[in-house]
Amino acid sequence: MEIDELIGQSGEWLKGSGPDSDIVISSRVRLARNRADYPFLTRASEAQRAEIHESIRAALERLGLTQNGHCYVDLAESNETTSRFLLERHLISRELANGSGGRGVLFDRTEMLAVMVNEEDHLRMQAIRAGFQIREAYEDIRPIDERLDEELKFAFGKEFGFLTACPTNVGTGMRASVMLHLPALVFTKQIDKVFASVTKINLAVRGFYGEGTQASGDFYQISNQITLGLSEDEILDLLERVVPRIVTYEREVRGHLMEKDRVGLEDKIWRAFGVLQAARSISSEETMDLLSSVRLGVNLGLIENVDIATVNELFILTQPAHLQRIEKRDLGANERDAARAQFIRRQLGLDRPRRY
Repeated sequence: MEIDELIGQSGEWLKGSGPDSDIVISSRVRLARNRADYPFLTRASEAQRAEIHESIRAALERLGLTQNGHCYVDLAESNETTSRFLLERHLISRELANGSGGRGVLFDRTEMLAVMVNEEDHLRMQAIRAGFQIREAYEDIRPIDERLDEELKFAFGKEFGFLTACPTNVGTGMRASVMLHLPALVFTKQIDKVFASVTKINLAVRGFYGEGTQASGDFYQISNQITLGLSEDEILDLLERVVPRIVTYEREVRGHLMEKDRVGLEDKIWRAFGVLQAARSISSEETMDLLSSVRLGVNLGLIENVDIATVNELFILTQPAHLQRIEKRDLGANERDAARAQFIRRQLGLDRPRRY
């Protein structure tokens, strides 16, 4: 599989087919691992970083993980647009995209599995599922973790568990996260109350692209903060207890808005749809906000001629690097905004040929 093939498809997790997919976009489990016979990357020389990269890539090949439509991208040999493109698709982290030296990422055709090499740790493996399937995501990544451990021998201590570059990841080395779409809680200004409760039980709240990013499009990632002293099952159990409560609360508020302020809600949704129908230039930030309202309208049955998968895909496809790959050229900021508006109209089936 070649990276350019991704433009013609979307990841399975974007198709809106999983449990509670009206609110839960995706569930992700990420495992941080390091080779026992090399120092952490913060203390490794450039030569050692290169050795780590090549040894892990070779292990992936020996295990057959680079076959069957899988793609390996050597980021040291890629340009900034490629790195940004993979970041926008949630296949790599911001740290890996902005890194230097030997590093790369392996992912499968469905984009449900990805292995980052030389990010903060030697290895960051992740599995993503559509909707609320956090335990299933863990079961997807666990066999890959076990096979790579046999090949590479991960750093592990009896007292602390898996050893990682960042102390907050020591233990299981696992970050389990669920991406939620919570427009009703944001609209009614109840979102802060929810997050105050969540942070009290050692869960973190992050933006659309994870750690260090702001919320956009009313998307929030809820994840565990602690890995030391908890087992994988305990971390998953915590999310399986908390996330359904947030989902229920969001649904209740949506129902209340439909009952008590339907005109105001419909006005917000249809204004957003109207701008997307008519705009000739639009920023990525405004696009995210407007698509959030449209997504809510689709899920409430107010907008019937657009499916949820199309809306989900637009959140990704309208990002800067995606537009440049679609247009097959570099775009300035104004050109991107114009291309984005045209692309949205085309995807929504609204664009018509001009007459001159």
